[in-house]
Amino acid sequence: MGNGLSSDRLLPCLPSFQPLHIVILGLDCAGKTTVLYRLRFNEFVNTVPTKGFNSEKIKLWLAAAAEKLRPLWRSYTRCADGLVFVVDSVDGERMEEAKTELHKITRLAENQGVPVLVVANKQDLRDALALAEMERLLALRELGAATPWHLQPACAIIGEGLREGVDKLHAMIAKRRKALRQQKKKTR
Repeated sequence: MGNGLSSDRLLPCLPSFQPLHIVILGLDCAGKTTVLYRLRFNEFVNTVPTKGFNSEKIKLWLAAAAEKLRPLWRSYTRCADGLVFVVDSVDGERMEEAKTELHKITRLAENQGVPVLVVANKQDLRDALALAEMERLLALRELGAATPWHLQPACAIIGEGLREGVDKLHAMIAKRRKALRQQKKKTR
């Protein structure tokens, strides 16, 4: 499912004059739609699994996670300023699959250096994995020095941790844009 939002309503922490292309990805049932609606409306919206992609004229995209649709992620992440990868903190059995998909999308040539916010969703649940364990299972340190990342504990239903994560993502995007501008100046 692809869904997006205009940055002036969606993420009040981001300057409205600065359009950003941010894509939300993750395995099915990780909480991507809940994250999206919590950020967009600042309220819980009861969701159902999304089939295919939904899209609006927006700056934030939510891509469906069904295995057969994952190859389409590449078209949504092209020219992305940032990626949000939502992971179900309770679903330890699928961490290897999540790791594979995360590494696959960040290793694409067009995504080299794109900042990644990994949202460790459902941290409010009793069986949630610790952040250190999630970092290890997702092999976040193996993403490479060129890919800035941040692992953010969150509970999308109540919105806990999302604002902090988006603030961190915005800071990583701003730092990357500044470095790219400086690099362009040097090559002139």
